[in-house]
Amino acid sequence: MNKETIVNILHDCNVELYDLETVSENEQKIFRIYITSAKEKVSLDKCAEVTRILSPILDLEPPVNGEYTLEVSTPGIERSLKKQEHFVGSIGEDVKVKLINTDKIIGKLDSVENGKLTITEYDGEVTVVSMDDIDKARTYYKW
Repeated sequence: MNKETIVNILHDCNVELYDLETVSENEQKIFRIYITSAKEKVSLDKCAEVTRILSPILDLEPPVNGEYTLEVSTPGIERSLKKQEHFVGSIGEDVKVKLINTDKIIGKLDSVENGKLTITEYDGEVTVVSMDDIDKARTYYKW
């Protein structure tokens, strides 16, 4: 099954695709679909509904080779930021960015323009980072 088909099915369920990933945990292959909604908070019931709709379709057109488990969930409070739209959707939120050179930046994401992030760190320093220099990034929640 292609990504576009999954996006269309999710749209019919009134949710949006945030990300897809295939991982192996305890020798079990897991195909994860992360969903969001601009209209309302995504509930556990909504995740179960999407799973019930997608599961039989994915049985006919498996997204990965071999046996796998389907998981549908939200990206969570501390969600991974991979695409430009993820960063744009997180403007105003706290983020944690690890650069390729292993530097870490934690602060409020102020803007995303021309492939560059502007982050105000907690000490007040404003840092501009190229998206090309990012190894990993995620929203950050101070516990």
